[in-house]
Amino acid sequence: MWNDRFATSKYVFGTDPARFLVEHADYLIKGQSGLAVADGEGRNSVFMAENGVVTTAMDGSENAVAKANALALDRGVALNTNVADILTWDWAENSFDLVVGIFIQFVGPTQRAEIFAGMKRTLKPGGILLLHGYTPEQLALGTGGPPFKENMYTDQILTEAFADFDILDLKSYQREVQEGSAHSGMSALIDLVARKREQKG
Repeated sequence: MWNDRFATSKYVFGTDPARFLVEHADYLIKGQSGLAVADGEGRNSVFMAENGVVTTAMDGSENAVAKANALALDRGVALNTNVADILTWDWAENSFDLVVGIFIQFVGPTQRAEIFAGMKRTLKPGGILLLHGYTPEQLALGTGGPPFKENMYTDQILTEAFADFDILDLKSYQREVQEGSAHSGMSALIDLVARKREQKG
């Protein structure tokens, strides 16, 4: 499905980074390592690389990753891209200073828990997680995202999922989104910024 969706010369979600990532660009620290999870056509991973983050991007669609590589080449930045299934991705322990997941709500609660566990594991102690997605109110708006309530995030879901992290910011809100043809219009959004706690001893 995803390979077919990205089988076009147009960038389905545009080439500009998500506004959420731009607003949190202070966490994009030059020289640090970053992972962009299920990054699609590369709009967010390329922005990370443009800010000096040594960036690895992964996605399950060959077509999307090819477009990410083309965007990186056009912007003159280096990007380590991988065609990989998110459910079998090697979440190497303590590997990244920053992990970014933006609109990755294509799985239900069980698989979501597996992905969150992997994201937590691959962060270095003291590392930052940036997570951005939709709340259940998005279903009524219909301006992007999957049509499944169980895939959406709530404050409670994220608070419980990352109870072992220091939550630096968590907020739900609505605003206009214009990020390609697939994300267009008033949207019900949720942001999480969390830090992995330093290991004791």
